Amino acid sequence: MSLEIIEKHPSAKTHETPLLFVHGAWHGAWCWDEYFLDYFASQGFDVYAVSLRGHGRSEIKGSLRFARISEYVEDVTTAAAHLSKNPVVIGHSMGGLVTQKYLEAHESPAAVLLASVPPRGIIMTFLRIMTGHFGVFLKAILTLSLYPVVATPELVREYFFSSRIPEEKLRTYSSQMQDESFLAFLDMLALNLPKPDRVSAPVMVLGAEKDTIFHVNEIEATAHAYNTKSHIFPDMAHDMMLETGWREVADTITDWLTNSCNL
Repeated sequence: MSLEIIEKHPSAKTHETPLLFVHGAWHGAWCWDEYFLDYFASQGFDVYAVSLRGHGRSEIKGSLRFARISEYVEDVTTAAAHLSKNPVVIGHSMGGLVTQKYLEAHESPAAVLLASVPPRGIIMTFLRIMTGHFGVFLKAILTLSLYPVVATPELVREYFFSSRIPEEKLRTYSSQMQDESFLAFLDMLALNLPKPDRVSAPVMVLGAEKDTIFHVNEIEATAHAYNTKSHIFPDMAHDMMLETGWREVADTITDWLTNSCNL
C-alpha cells in the first residue's frame, strides 16, 4: 500500500530533526503544503506531510469508511520509519489524536497538537453538530459516510474557517475535502481515546478562539492532560494552518521548537 508523502527541504539545513505533519479528518497532506511546508523548510527543517490511507493520493485496501485510528497510526509509523531521525510530529484535529496515539508507543523529541481531538474524545463536538445540523448528521449516520458534513462550501466555512477566509480560497479548500472513515469517527467518539500518561515527549497544545469543532475549554483540557498550558490564537478558526493568520501559528511553533526544545 503506497502512501502519499509530500516533502520539502531547506536550501541550508539548520535543524537535524525532521518534522512530520499529520492532517485531520476530511483533509490530506495538501493542507500542509499550502503554507506550512515551505515555511518550515525556510526555517531550516526537513519537512514531510503524509496523507493517511484513503486520503489524498494514498492508497487503501478496502473501503475508507472502515479504516480505524490504529491504522492511521500505522501510516504515521511507516512515514516516520523512513526518516533519518525520529521526527517531531505535528497533528491537526483528528491528526492530533493520531499523533497522541503514536506518541503512546513511539519516542519523539517533541510533538505539536493543533486544534486537536481532546483526550476525552469528540462527544461534545458530535452533540454540537447534531444540534446545529441534525439532518446532515442523520444522513451521515444512515449512509455510514461523513462526507455530508463537508458537502458544501457553507458547511466548510462554518466548521473550519473564520469570516476572514477569502471566497476563492474557501472554494478551493472545499473542493479538496473528502469523505472520512465512519469507524474512525467512532474511535474518536469513545473506542480509541488517548492515554496521556503513556506519553513522555514534550507536547505543545495550540487552539483557536473561534473554533466551532473544539472549543477553547476543550483545548485547555488537552493541555492540562499533558501538564502544559495551551496557546489560543484570537480571531482564528479550526483550520489554523490555512487561516489568514497561519504565519503567527507557524512562528509560535518554530520559537517553541528552537528555544524550548533546543532542536
